[in-house]
Amino acid sequence: MGDLFEARRTDLKARIAPLAARMRPVSLEEVVGQPHLVGKGAAFRRLIDAGTPMSMILWGPPGTGKTTLARLASGTAWFEQLSATSAGVGDVRRVLEEAGRRLGEQERRTVLFLDEIHRFSKSQQDALLPGVEDGTIILIGATTENPFFEVNSPLISRSTLFRLRQIEPPDLEVLLERAMRDEHRGLGDKGLKLDPKAKSALAERVGGDARAALNGLEVAAGLASGAGRSVIDEDDVAEALQRRIVRYDKAGDRHYDVISAFIKSMRGSDPDAAVYWLHTMLEAGEDPEFIARRMIILASEDVGLADRHALPIAVAASQALAYVGLPEAAYALTHAALYLASAPKSNSIGEAMTSAHQAVDETASADVPAHLRDASYRAAKDIGHGVGYRYPHSYEGHFVEQQYLPDEMLDRTLFRAGSEGDEAEIADRLKRWRQQGS
Repeated sequence: MGDLFEARRTDLKARIAPLAARMRPVSLEEVVGQPHLVGKGAAFRRLIDAGTPMSMILWGPPGTGKTTLARLASGTAWFEQLSATSAGVGDVRRVLEEAGRRLGEQERRTVLFLDEIHRFSKSQQDALLPGVEDGTIILIGATTENPFFEVNSPLISRSTLFRLRQIEPPDLEVLLERAMRDEHRGLGDKGLKLDPKAKSALAERVGGDARAALNGLEVAAGLASGAGRSVIDEDDVAEALQRRIVRYDKAGDRHYDVISAFIKSMRGSDPDAAVYWLHTMLEAGEDPEFIARRMIILASEDVGLADRHALPIAVAASQALAYVGLPEAAYALTHAALYLASAPKSNSIGEAMTSAHQAVDETASADVPAHLRDASYRAAKDIGHGVGYRYPHSYEGHFVEQQYLPDEMLDRTLFRAGSEGDEAEIADRLKRWRQQGS
């Protein structure tokens, strides 16, 4: 009778579980967006096919399939799941004790899947080590944070690290289509259709999170059904996500127009417009790495030496994006956009590049002045290399006038410092040096 009740409870849980849980892949063939892990010949897939679970760390953004891959990797071993947000050392000891008993009585291995392993303190992680070392448990840890910073070195050294990627919109659309068709696990028995534009908007707006995409689809389906409609449209998706759908085609004119407006707003020193266009792109699902790259370029192209902090701040925003991901990295991107828009401007770097390219083309055969040539080998001075070179640090102000350009370039100036911000100081310094040498 107990088995009957248990079977009923299992069946009921399966029927009332959220769509994202019901549609969890049950085989590697159903996993999308991680071809480097589950594709033919991939190391992770070979381990799964071998049927021998091993300790591993799964590192990747939310909703990319870490729990799914952990379950598939466990094979026939007993699967025990804990979340580091609620479990403690006592729970770990209980799992280790039960795993030891299971191994001795049934000769069955135990996989402990520890979700958000980075939330465990170093001492809590240490409690796992004996069980991993003696084979009592096979540890599979999941983390959204860099494990080299957040997971104890002994655990990392005893585990294989696999990194999951953010799931791209086309792959999310495959999941949504599968959920709409599946009559047993999905919404296939509801008599609903998903408008192609709504499907595309949903896939674009969830930041590569499959769980968020399926949760959004379930809510949107409920909204459509509640209104007596058979088609899930863009308004349903927008309401389900609690965010207005921004009209934006990443492959069309709108993409190029908005990024152009963003760049020109920063170049034109309008922080309000810069942050408006930035968040237009973020809300529409634009690739944030693309945005970060454009800000790095602008930091040198349009701010340049007028503000010595511009480039480091733009690069730091890009690094923050790689480290914490969206939505939190939106703070760093906004920080950088506002700083660049508010900074003094100079295009002297670009002008110097253009002048340098032209000069190189015109003087391609120019010789290096003899006193600048390499003098590190024994006979160099015998042929005049390095003779007459004056070491700047031996002179007052660490500057001494001497020829650095080839003879063909002596009457050319490639870099002209501007008069804004930090560059004004650079211009003054260069002027003093040039006067000193005249």
